[in-house]
Amino acid sequence: MMPVIFVSHGAPTLPLEPGETGVAWQKLGAQLPRPTAILVISAHWETHIPAISRAAEPETIHDFSGFPQALYQLRYPAPGAPDMAQAAAIALQQAGIPVQLDDTRGLDHGAWVPLSFLFPQADIPVAQLSLQPAQNPAWHIALGRALRPLREQGVLIIGSGSITHNLAATFRHPRGEPVPIWVSAFCDWMAQQIKAGDLDALSAYRTLAPYAAQNHPTEEHLLPLFVALGAATHIDNARHLNRVVTFGLLVMDAWLFDAEN
Repeated sequence: MMPVIFVSHGAPTLPLEPGETGVAWQKLGAQLPRPTAILVISAHWETHIPAISRAAEPETIHDFSGFPQALYQLRYPAPGAPDMAQAAAIALQQAGIPVQLDDTRGLDHGAWVPLSFLFPQADIPVAQLSLQPAQNPAWHIALGRALRPLREQGVLIIGSGSITHNLAATFRHPRGEPVPIWVSAFCDWMAQQIKAGDLDALSAYRTLAPYAAQNHPTEEHLLPLFVALGAATHIDNARHLNRVVTFGLLVMDAWLFDAEN
Protein backbone atom coordinates (compact mmCIF):
# COMPACT_ATOMS: atom_id res chain seq x y z
CA MET A 1 0.00 0.00 0.00
CA MET A 2 1.30 3.44 -0.90
CA PRO A 3 2.16 5.87 1.90
CA VAL A 4 0.57 9.33 2.29
CA ILE A 5 2.40 12.66 2.33
CA PHE A 6 1.71 16.14 3.61
CA VAL A 7 4.01 18.94 2.45
CA SER A 8 4.15 22.64 3.14
CA HIS A 9 4.73 23.93 -0.37
CA GLY A 10 6.00 27.38 0.59
CA ALA A 11 6.43 30.30 -1.77
CA PRO A 12 6.20 29.70 -5.53
CA THR A 13 9.89 30.62 -5.79
CA LEU A 14 10.95 27.33 -4.19
CA PRO A 15 12.00 25.83 -7.57
CA LEU A 16 14.44 28.71 -7.96
CA GLU A 17 15.62 28.64 -4.33
CA PRO A 18 15.16 25.02 -3.20
CA GLY A 19 17.35 25.14 -0.10
CA GLU A 20 16.97 22.48 2.58
CA THR A 21 13.33 21.84 1.71
CA GLY A 22 14.08 21.00 -1.92
CA VAL A 23 16.84 18.61 -0.86
CA ALA A 24 14.49 16.88 1.60
CA TRP A 25 11.81 16.46 -1.06
CA GLN A 26 14.30 15.08 -3.58
CA LYS A 27 15.53 12.57 -1.03
CA LEU A 28 11.97 11.55 -0.19
CA GLY A 29 11.04 11.07 -3.84
CA ALA A 30 14.02 8.77 -4.34
CA GLN A 31 12.92 6.62 -1.39
CA LEU A 32 9.26 6.26 -2.29
CA PRO A 33 7.89 3.29 -4.23
CA ARG A 34 6.86 4.32 -7.72
CA PRO A 35 3.16 5.25 -7.75
CA THR A 36 0.74 4.19 -10.46
CA ALA A 37 -0.75 7.70 -10.19
CA ILE A 38 -0.70 10.71 -7.87
CA LEU A 39 -3.64 12.56 -6.33
CA VAL A 40 -2.77 16.00 -4.95
CA ILE A 41 -5.00 17.96 -2.60
CA SER A 42 -3.78 21.53 -2.97
CA ALA A 43 -4.64 24.60 -0.91
CA HIS A 44 -5.02 26.49 -4.18
CA TRP A 45 -8.15 24.81 -5.51
CA GLU A 46 -11.37 25.52 -3.64
CA THR A 47 -14.87 24.44 -4.65
CA HIS A 48 -18.27 24.11 -2.99
CA ILE A 49 -18.31 20.32 -3.43
CA PRO A 50 -15.27 18.10 -4.11
CA ALA A 51 -13.99 18.30 -7.67
CA ILE A 52 -11.41 16.02 -9.27
CA SER A 53 -9.40 16.99 -12.32
CA ARG A 54 -9.77 14.58 -15.24
CA ALA A 55 -7.69 16.44 -17.83
CA ALA A 56 -5.64 14.08 -20.01
CA GLU A 57 -2.84 16.65 -20.37
CA PRO A 58 -3.07 19.06 -17.42
CA GLU A 59 -1.48 22.46 -17.99
CA THR A 60 1.00 23.97 -15.55
CA ILE A 61 -0.87 26.80 -13.84
CA HIS A 62 1.20 29.80 -12.74
CA ASP A 63 -1.33 31.02 -10.20
CA PHE A 64 0.74 33.89 -8.81
CA SER A 65 2.11 37.25 -9.91
CA GLY A 66 5.05 39.52 -9.26
CA PHE A 67 7.74 36.83 -9.26
CA PRO A 68 10.88 36.42 -11.42
CA GLN A 69 10.15 35.71 -15.07
CA ALA A 70 12.14 32.46 -14.92
CA LEU A 71 9.41 31.01 -12.72
CA TYR A 72 6.77 31.48 -15.41
CA GLN A 73 8.88 29.49 -17.88
CA LEU A 74 8.77 26.37 -15.72
CA ARG A 75 6.48 23.52 -16.77
CA TYR A 76 5.57 20.21 -15.18
CA PRO A 77 4.30 18.22 -18.19
CA ALA A 78 3.04 15.14 -16.37
CA PRO A 79 0.19 13.21 -18.00
CA GLY A 80 -3.24 13.39 -16.46
CA ALA A 81 -4.87 10.51 -14.63
CA PRO A 82 -8.46 10.31 -15.91
CA ASP A 83 -8.91 6.65 -14.91
CA MET A 84 -7.70 7.31 -11.38
CA ALA A 85 -9.86 10.45 -11.22
CA GLN A 86 -12.87 8.34 -12.10
CA ALA A 87 -11.95 5.76 -9.45
CA ALA A 88 -11.55 8.52 -6.86
CA ALA A 89 -14.96 9.93 -7.77
CA ILE A 90 -16.54 6.50 -7.32
CA ALA A 91 -14.84 6.10 -3.94
CA LEU A 92 -16.25 9.42 -2.75
CA GLN A 93 -19.72 8.60 -4.06
CA GLN A 94 -19.68 5.27 -2.26
CA ALA A 95 -18.90 7.15 0.95
CA GLY A 96 -21.90 9.41 0.37
CA ILE A 97 -19.77 12.41 -0.55
CA PRO A 98 -20.93 14.47 -3.56
CA VAL A 99 -18.32 14.93 -6.27
CA GLN A 100 -17.87 16.40 -9.72
CA LEU A 101 -15.24 15.81 -12.40
CA ASP A 102 -13.41 18.67 -14.11
CA ASP A 103 -12.00 17.98 -17.58
CA THR A 104 -9.99 21.21 -17.90
CA ARG A 105 -8.32 21.89 -14.56
CA GLY A 106 -4.50 21.90 -14.67
CA LEU A 107 -1.88 21.64 -11.93
CA ASP A 108 -1.54 24.69 -9.69
CA HIS A 109 1.70 25.50 -7.89
CA GLY A 110 0.56 23.63 -4.81
CA ALA A 111 0.86 20.52 -6.96
CA TRP A 112 3.63 21.11 -9.48
CA VAL A 113 6.14 22.75 -7.16
CA PRO A 114 6.52 19.77 -4.78
CA LEU A 115 6.12 17.27 -7.62
CA SER A 116 8.99 18.87 -9.52
CA PHE A 117 11.25 17.79 -6.65
CA LEU A 118 9.62 14.49 -5.72
CA PHE A 119 9.26 13.19 -9.29
CA PRO A 120 11.28 15.49 -11.56
CA GLN A 121 10.80 13.26 -14.63
CA ALA A 122 7.10 14.26 -14.69
CA ASP A 123 6.21 10.81 -16.02
CA ILE A 124 3.63 9.71 -13.43
CA PRO A 125 -0.06 10.51 -14.09
CA VAL A 126 -1.41 13.26 -11.82
CA ALA A 127 -4.82 14.55 -10.83
CA GLN A 128 -5.95 17.10 -8.25
CA LEU A 129 -8.77 17.09 -5.71
CA SER A 130 -10.26 20.38 -4.51
CA LEU A 131 -10.86 21.61 -0.97
CA GLN A 132 -14.11 22.81 0.56
CA PRO A 133 -13.17 25.80 2.74
CA ALA A 134 -16.74 26.11 4.04
CA GLN A 135 -16.38 22.63 5.60
CA ASN A 136 -14.48 21.80 8.78
CA PRO A 137 -11.42 19.60 9.41
CA ALA A 138 -13.60 16.57 10.22
CA TRP A 139 -15.16 16.80 6.74
CA HIS A 140 -11.72 16.75 5.18
CA ILE A 141 -10.63 13.80 7.32
CA ALA A 142 -13.70 11.92 6.05
CA LEU A 143 -12.76 12.94 2.51
CA GLY A 144 -9.33 11.42 2.96
CA ARG A 145 -10.70 8.28 4.58
CA ALA A 146 -12.98 7.70 1.59
CA LEU A 147 -9.94 7.90 -0.70
CA ARG A 148 -7.90 5.41 1.32
CA PRO A 149 -8.70 2.41 -0.96
CA LEU A 150 -6.90 4.17 -3.82
CA ARG A 151 -3.64 3.54 -2.01
CA GLU A 152 -4.12 -0.20 -2.52
CA GLN A 153 -4.08 0.53 -6.26
CA GLY A 154 -0.70 2.25 -5.99
CA VAL A 155 -2.00 5.82 -5.82
CA LEU A 156 0.12 8.28 -3.86
CA ILE A 157 -2.02 10.82 -2.00
CA ILE A 158 -0.34 14.16 -1.28
CA GLY A 159 -1.78 16.95 0.82
CA SER A 160 -0.09 20.22 -0.13
CA GLY A 161 -0.61 23.31 2.00
CA SER A 162 1.33 24.88 4.86
CA ILE A 163 1.60 24.15 8.55
CA THR A 164 1.50 27.93 9.15
CA HIS A 165 0.16 30.54 6.76
CA ASN A 166 -0.19 34.13 7.93
CA LEU A 167 1.09 36.01 4.89
CA ALA A 168 0.19 39.44 6.24
CA ALA A 169 2.36 38.83 9.30
CA THR A 170 5.33 37.78 7.17
CA PHE A 171 5.45 41.22 5.58
CA ARG A 172 5.66 42.81 9.05
CA HIS A 173 8.14 40.36 10.56
CA PRO A 174 11.69 41.79 10.60
CA ARG A 175 14.12 39.65 8.62
CA GLY A 176 16.61 37.86 10.82
CA GLU A 177 14.43 37.97 13.91
CA PRO A 178 13.81 34.71 15.83
CA VAL A 179 10.71 32.65 15.10
CA PRO A 180 8.04 34.04 17.47
CA ILE A 181 6.47 31.89 20.16
CA TRP A 182 3.06 32.10 18.51
CA VAL A 183 4.48 30.20 15.53
CA SER A 184 6.65 27.65 17.30
CA ALA A 185 4.03 26.83 19.96
CA PHE A 186 1.42 26.10 17.31
CA CYS A 187 3.74 23.91 15.26
CA ASP A 188 4.88 21.99 18.32
CA TRP A 189 1.27 21.37 19.38
CA MET A 190 0.34 20.10 15.92
CA ALA A 191 3.36 17.78 15.87
CA GLN A 192 2.52 16.41 19.32
CA GLN A 193 -1.05 15.58 18.32
CA ILE A 194 0.04 13.93 15.07
CA LYS A 195 2.58 11.77 16.88
CA ALA A 196 -0.08 10.87 19.45
CA GLY A 197 -2.53 9.96 16.69
CA ASP A 198 -5.15 12.23 18.26
CA LEU A 199 -7.53 12.98 15.40
CA ASP A 200 -10.15 14.40 17.79
CA ALA A 201 -7.74 17.03 19.10
CA LEU A 202 -6.49 17.82 15.61
CA SER A 203 -10.05 18.22 14.35
CA ALA A 204 -10.64 20.73 17.15
CA TYR A 205 -7.32 22.54 16.62
CA ARG A 206 -9.12 25.84 16.11
CA THR A 207 -10.11 25.90 19.79
CA LEU A 208 -7.39 23.68 21.32
CA ALA A 209 -4.15 24.65 19.59
CA PRO A 210 -2.29 27.74 20.83
CA TYR A 211 -2.44 30.70 18.45
CA ALA A 212 -4.45 28.72 15.86
CA ALA A 213 -6.23 31.67 14.27
CA GLN A 214 -3.04 33.74 14.30
CA ASN A 215 -1.23 31.09 12.28
CA HIS A 216 -4.20 30.43 10.01
CA PRO A 217 -6.42 33.49 9.57
CA THR A 218 -8.11 31.32 6.93
CA GLU A 219 -7.96 27.54 6.93
CA GLU A 220 -7.33 26.56 3.31
CA HIS A 221 -3.60 25.94 3.76
CA LEU A 222 -4.10 23.57 6.70
CA LEU A 223 -7.05 21.61 5.29
CA PRO A 224 -4.85 19.44 2.99
CA LEU A 225 -3.23 18.06 6.14
CA PHE A 226 -6.60 16.75 7.32
CA VAL A 227 -7.22 14.97 4.01
CA ALA A 228 -3.81 13.32 4.40
CA LEU A 229 -4.61 12.36 7.99
CA GLY A 230 -7.85 10.73 6.86
CA ALA A 231 -6.17 8.84 4.03
CA ALA A 232 -3.49 7.48 6.38
CA THR A 233 -4.07 4.28 8.32
CA HIS A 234 -1.83 4.86 11.33
CA ILE A 235 -0.84 8.44 11.96
CA ASP A 236 0.88 7.76 15.27
CA ASN A 237 3.88 6.33 13.41
CA ALA A 238 4.17 9.39 11.18
CA ARG A 239 7.62 10.50 10.15
CA HIS A 240 8.32 14.22 10.60
CA LEU A 241 10.43 14.92 7.52
CA ASN A 242 11.68 18.44 8.04
CA ARG A 243 11.10 21.77 9.73
CA VAL A 244 12.41 24.81 7.93
CA VAL A 245 11.13 28.33 8.52
CA THR A 246 10.97 30.71 5.55
CA PHE A 247 10.27 34.46 5.65
CA GLY A 248 10.50 34.28 9.43
CA LEU A 249 7.03 32.79 9.93
CA LEU A 250 6.13 30.25 7.21
CA VAL A 251 6.99 26.81 8.57
CA MET A 252 7.74 24.13 5.98
CA ASP A 253 6.84 21.02 8.00
CA ALA A 254 6.34 17.85 5.98
CA TRP A 255 5.01 14.49 7.16
CA LEU A 256 5.14 10.96 5.80
CA PHE A 257 2.42 8.53 6.89
CA ASP A 258 2.35 4.71 6.67
CA ALA A 259 5.85 4.32 5.28
CA GLU A 260 7.03 0.73 5.34
CA ASN A 261 10.51 1.62 6.55
